[in-house]
Amino acid sequence: MKSDAPARVKGLSHFGMYVRDIEKMTAFYRDFLGMTIAKRSADGSMVFLCADFEREDHEIALMKGRSPEAGPKLIQQISFRVENLDAVREFYRRVRREGYRVQSVVSHASSVGCYFYDPEDNVVEVCCWTGHAAWQATAEPVDLERSNEEIMAQVDAHWARVKDVPVGGRLEPVPA
Repeated sequence: MKSDAPARVKGLSHFGMYVRDIEKMTAFYRDFLGMTIAKRSADGSMVFLCADFEREDHEIALMKGRSPEAGPKLIQQISFRVENLDAVREFYRRVRREGYRVQSVVSHASSVGCYFYDPEDNVVEVCCWTGHAAWQATAEPVDLERSNEEIMAQVDAHWARVKDVPVGGRLEPVPA
């Protein structure tokens, strides 16, 4: 039966990116983030990684070919969902311990995320859902050294300020 509705995507399958050092980038996504190599080209120029084989064949495709002279990176961020706030905190501590640079740790009301840089300076985020729906593009700094209860109280207050803001609406400044 044919539908008159236009075709729609069902979700993100995977993304590919050109890299300078495929072994270093493979090690980062495999060893640091815990993904699994799904397949690799015979000549080693492509590596496909997966976090959830029940959902996808692969989620990241790394390909050799980005030269040091190449223009600006076009990836704004690569985000991965983790189980809970403790996992975000564990990644934050590992990022710092292993010498990667932290960009920020924030509440988006709907999630808490730790943003950091991979070996080729792409921004990577690990985030957990908070259970709140929030349409407003918003971010407030979070201190992961605080307890889960303190962080979730901050997230709940953040959500209370943004929950009624419609898609595309304006958010009042955060009180000082």
